[in-house]
Amino acid sequence: MHTLLLVLHVFFCLALIAVVLLQSGRSFGLSGAIAGGAQAFFGKKKGLDDLLANVTRYLGIGFFATALLLSILF
Repeated sequence: MHTLLLVLHVFFCLALIAVVLLQSGRSFGLSGAIAGGAQAFFGKKKGLDDLLANVTRYLGIGFFATALLLSILF
């Protein structure tokens, strides 16, 4: 049981890190200033950002649940 929870917890940790790094930031910095005009004409893809936000939410809930279970049970 302990090993299974620990493996799940590590999976949630690594997946959460990967998904957060894949998300686009709120301020794009210099690349946003250069490509800002192109986004006005072509629009921005919101589907992927929404999907990554939902995946992040569920991974965060899983991470919290496994951390709580590991701390209570062991």
